[in-house]
Amino acid sequence: MHAPQVVVVMGVSGTGKTTVGPLLAEELGVPYAEADDFHPPANIEKMSAGIPLDDDDRRPWLDAIGAWAHDHAEGGGVVSCSALKRTYRDRLRSAAPGIVFLHLTGDRSLIAERMKERKGHFFAEKMLDSQIATLEPLQADERGVAVDVTPEPKIITERAADALRRLEHQ
Repeated sequence: MHAPQVVVVMGVSGTGKTTVGPLLAEELGVPYAEADDFHPPANIEKMSAGIPLDDDDRRPWLDAIGAWAHDHAEGGGVVSCSALKRTYRDRLRSAAPGIVFLHLTGDRSLIAERMKERKGHFFAEKMLDSQIATLEPLQADERGVAVDVTPEPKIITERAADALRRLEHQ
């Protein structure tokens, strides 16, 4: 990509945001930030107990991610963030208007299988259905692309970078 921008790698848990995000950042030559690192301890405790976060829990988290995106708007960056609802993406865009979204999508059974294989992550698989129910895919007026997560991460990253480059020229 030529113009600096911040890419938010979004999607439900288990789609590979934490795997694809750093690969994409490396491909684009920009810094990467993991959204989970922006959660306050109370949110992590709640999710570890299998309790979904509510919008009040998410506001300070989204604001912290938005601040990071704003701070990296000039030089670009990649940050992972589920960004499941339009209102969450709007909140991020209000902090960093030039933000673009990469929505990682996939079949529920594939995502659930990948979640079972994860080690050392605080997200409980039973919350996947809650996230799928909450997910509001990108709308036509939102700047972003969707990429399927079925292939291996390297291929997902290549497809994402290509789609983002095409989006940049639209």
